[in-house]
Amino acid sequence: MGWSVALACASVGAPDAVFRSGLTPDPAAAQELARDLYPAATLVETGETMLDFALWPYDDEVFVGVYGDAVIVCDRRLFQLDDDARRVADTVACVLPGAGCGVLVLNSVLSGAWFRWYEKGELVRDVFVTADDGVVVDQGERLPVEAPYWTEIDAGGSDLPLPFDPEEFGLELARAHLFGRPLTDRADDGFLALDLPLRRFKLG
Repeated sequence: MGWSVALACASVGAPDAVFRSGLTPDPAAAQELARDLYPAATLVETGETMLDFALWPYDDEVFVGVYGDAVIVCDRRLFQLDDDARRVADTVACVLPGAGCGVLVLNSVLSGAWFRWYEKGELVRDVFVTADDGVVVDQGERLPVEAPYWTEIDAGGSDLPLPFDPEEFGLELARAHLFGRPLTDRADDGFLALDLPLRRFKLG
């Protein structure tokens, strides 16, 4: 399956404990966060959808979910890998005091993965890889879940072409650090990350 994802996800505590059945969204907090992200824009709230349909928004929209100890933002601007993308990521990372925050960008056309990991608002890991260009960014201490993917490169192998699948790499980081389980796996209590409700905002 080819995934396209532009997602920032923060939570306080172990993600598999935070993301569980019964999470209640806070629409007012979602609207406040959307305005913090885009203070100069005209925001029009256009309803609610599920994460499954929000992972890759149109250019003129942003999806926001706030659930107590967890926050999710889906925003195509994260894909640009520029200062505006970093501003959005940095903002989400600082919403919840003491939170861990991961930013995952996958693009099925580009065949690349970008992942940023924050702890208590501080960026500690930044990695961007593509099938064609290899390792573009590799900053900060690697996260333990990454280790098997770097074995060949660390042994002196070339990163051109990339010796691992970038989509698999990104989804494994999401499993370990964003939701505590694969996006498509339903927990024993019935929770499925793709069913999480988010508010949709049009940007003008």
